[in-house]
Amino acid sequence: MTSSAEHCRLDHASPYALRWSACLTRADGGSYVAATALARAQRGRGRPVGTSKTAAAVPAPGAAAPDAGPGLHVELHGIDVIADVDRKGTPRQLFWPWFGANVSVLGLSYGSFVLGFGISFGQALLVGLVGIVGSFLLCGFIAVAGKRGSAPTMVLSRAAFGVRGNKLPSAISWLLTVGWETVLAILATLAVATVFHRLGWGGGGAVKVIALLVVAGLVVAGGVMGFDVIMRMQAVITVVTGVLTVGFVVLVLDHIHWHAVAAIPGGSTQKVVGALVFVMTGFGLGWVNAAADYSRYLPRSSSAAGVVGWTTFGSSAAPVVLLLFGLLLAGSSGKLSSAISADPIGALANILPTWYLVPFVVVAVLGLVGGSVLDIYSSGLALLSLGLRIPRYAAALVDGTVMVLGTIYVVFVAGNFIAQFEGFLTTLGVPIAAWCGVVLADLALRRRPYADVELYDRTGRYGDIRWSAIALVVVATVLGWGLVTNSAASWLDWQGFLLRPLGLGGKAGAWAFANLGVLVALLAGFLATPLFAVSSIRRQEVLPITVDPGTGSAPAQP
Repeated sequence: MTSSAEHCRLDHASPYALRWSACLTRADGGSYVAATALARAQRGRGRPVGTSKTAAAVPAPGAAAPDAGPGLHVELHGIDVIADVDRKGTPRQLFWPWFGANVSVLGLSYGSFVLGFGISFGQALLVGLVGIVGSFLLCGFIAVAGKRGSAPTMVLSRAAFGVRGNKLPSAISWLLTVGWETVLAILATLAVATVFHRLGWGGGGAVKVIALLVVAGLVVAGGVMGFDVIMRMQAVITVVTGVLTVGFVVLVLDHIHWHAVAAIPGGSTQKVVGALVFVMTGFGLGWVNAAADYSRYLPRSSSAAGVVGWTTFGSSAAPVVLLLFGLLLAGSSGKLSSAISADPIGALANILPTWYLVPFVVVAVLGLVGGSVLDIYSSGLALLSLGLRIPRYAAALVDGTVMVLGTIYVVFVAGNFIAQFEGFLTTLGVPIAAWCGVVLADLALRRRPYADVELYDRTGRYGDIRWSAIALVVVATVLGWGLVTNSAASWLDWQGFLLRPLGLGGKAGAWAFANLGVLVALLAGFLATPLFAVSSIRRQEVLPITVDPGTGSAPAQP
């Protein structure tokens, strides 16, 4: 295994190394800005749990009127609560969108990333199982809030932070989702150029322009049309990507050498912890801020255990298998592992026969487009939850415009900007972990369904601004930043400031590369929330529920 920072070159030769957890510094000095983008790329392909018919409701902003019913139409649902009469499906159906969301040939690259921490195959496999299943279990818990309240994740978060107090996490969530949809559009555009260059068809400006037009057209169209159209697109992407990924695996089986895999030496506790944090942030923790967006169509009577179980199983099954094969592939050749770390698309393409390169670029680009489409949908909902009074499809169009402009800038103007941008998004990832801890604790403390009408009323039981929750996220974030190191951008050198005062060896010590700050932020939010929230939640739950389950009416938000 190579130990140089070449694992994460961020230039046009190796443009695929992105997503927020991956910028956390690795034990050998490299920074894996590659991985979490790949997790995002794998998400979001499957059929919905029910339909997106609009309730007979007083719509919140972004839900101006009822949808037209089945067929190809623009979804008019926004951040309103779905009426009980329009909720349908069972928890079992959650398996399909979550499974399809995580089936992609790019998931194989995680084998190289995890082994790059300097751990053995057995340690890496254990880290993968615990990290993938454990992090998606958090998504399963948050998905329960969706079936309880039938509103988007960042609206349900108002129960913990207050109606206007939730603007802070909503803003962070919007920045992250619109940022990562831009990153994935960039990667899809450059993926086409990379494979076309390998085929000898060129890979210059003209190819990139055409690729950008196709990618942006699919992503923006899906985001504007909304949930039903997105899920139909994702169903097609799921089948195509799944079949072509199986084809890839069959074609590269002869690159696996068991003796080389078994000979990989074990690593220290710090390296194992670092790999675990990396996997958790690359998979489930990168998805928690939108986890309830897909369970909100389930009936209120749906089993909470079923929602958790099927969400976790569906989302974990494919990544576990892909990681296993990726570990075998990367562990068989140090040279191949190094190449995958630097440029997953190029490295994986190089071990394929030429005749399979076109199917390969199709599977790679579709995976990236699938992730970006879901990001644009969730980023639009996050934008509406900030209080912007426009229809949902207009919010998606705004986000799509930002995505296109960002892609043009990075691909055609300033390619080296990507590392700086990645560092910014990584820095925002720590407060999302803190937010996740607060919301999970708040959800665990509640025994009754949400009073969904009052999620839009700052004079209601959830209040206007819950300063204790906001302060907790701020404190947990500061602690988290103090315990991570980030080499994606020089302006982030201030991070890791608590490593030396706490006796963890400073920024050059072994614990610096474990990136404990992510876990600390998550646990601080979760463990401290009951100290501030128990009494207020009990007071809220003695009040009668102010929702009409027949209409799911939601007044205009303040």
